Amino acid sequence: MSDRGGIAIEREGHRTWLKWHRGHRFAGDISFTRRRIAEGMLLGASVEIDLVRFRGEGFAVLHDESLDRATTGTGRVLDASEEYLRGLQLRDQAGLPTDHPVMLIGDLGQLLLAGECHENAVLQLDLKEESTSIRDVDITAFTSAMSPVARSVILSGGDARAVERLSRAVPDMLVGYDPCYDGAIERLMESRDFGGFVETALAASPRAKMIYLDHELVLFADAAGYDLIGAFHRIGRRVDAYTITAAVPEVLPKILRLLALKADQITTDDPVGLEALLLKHL
Repeated sequence: MSDRGGIAIEREGHRTWLKWHRGHRFAGDISFTRRRIAEGMLLGASVEIDLVRFRGEGFAVLHDESLDRATTGTGRVLDASEEYLRGLQLRDQAGLPTDHPVMLIGDLGQLLLAGECHENAVLQLDLKEESTSIRDVDITAFTSAMSPVARSVILSGGDARAVERLSRAVPDMLVGYDPCYDGAIERLMESRDFGGFVETALAASPRAKMIYLDHELVLFADAAGYDLIGAFHRIGRRVDAYTITAAVPEVLPKILRLLALKADQITTDDPVGLEALLLKHL
């Protein structure tokens, strides 16, 4: 059973959201466009975007540290001024310029305010910065943009302290945590101390409501006899398994196992395609 349109899959009484990675609804979508983000929020989807610092105050809605691949600009995002970023367009997956502008955090806030947000819609702000790189002026810009729409977003990242610094300024906003950074996956695969991994994640970000886990790590633990998703569920956390890049038959056994383990979200670059693939087998 399914919500049509790449929103969620329901199986055995459990709903798993198909999260729109970088704002993608369909395979081949351009990352971080206003149109797709607004569409997802209207339809009640779980949508993810990334935040990186630039030279001005706040954050740009981009993933890479460099502008060259995803935009019509060049150089480091960190060196780019607001004026420069506002003159850039996003590139499509073939590298061709589009008419979609690069957004800043203030633009994102205005987009959410101007549009209609379904009560189930959530926009994940995936912070790509470490705490030491975030300035007070960045927190001020973030707070100004996100406070009016705080109930529609969740802030996540791999640096729990960075997420904490920003989220404390916007108390109505939910937070999430990704404990799979800085070699954590490799260490866990070697040690197989899955219980310790769960405890460490909880200690690092005790306020996190959503835990983001590499889907291959979830399946590795499962093959070793440990249910990572179940362990986080038992302590009241939800789990997102990321990222399924293509909706191809080869990924179906993995997706079916993630559904059986009751993942709360599966991050994918092709939610509609993945939904169609699953509907043939459920």
